[in-house]
Amino acid sequence: MYYIVQTDKSFEQACEDLEKEVKNEGFGVLHVHDVKQTLQNKGVDFSENCKIFEVCNPKQAKNVLSVDMRLNMALPCRISVFSENGKTKIGLIKPALMLQALSDDEELQKVAKEVEEKTIKMINCAK
Repeated sequence: MYYIVQTDKSFEQACEDLEKEVKNEGFGVLHVHDVKQTLQNKGVDFSENCKIFEVCNPKQAKNVLSVDMRLNMALPCRISVFSENGKTKIGLIKPALMLQALSDDEELQKVAKEVEEKTIKMINCAK
């Protein structure tokens, strides 16, 4: 269900490289959630780094929403860069498996597989 890789890059370098790869694959970064900063702003001490990148390919999003508008709740795709026990990791929940749990439409499965291949490529190139 998850695709997670470990990198020897620093957390910040992995974030920068992921953002470049997202754009290289024709996707856009809609928003970046800095989980550590958000928690600290709320007075919660959290030692690990975690940034969640909301990424989207507009054409693929339209394809999904045109078939089943309820799937807006599964969009956009999220790729995380995070630290865990001193190691930097990049990962996502596989879109094809997630969508399979939400719809059995064959056309949507094709779209999800294409998106999954591209997002995994982004992660591998940013690694």
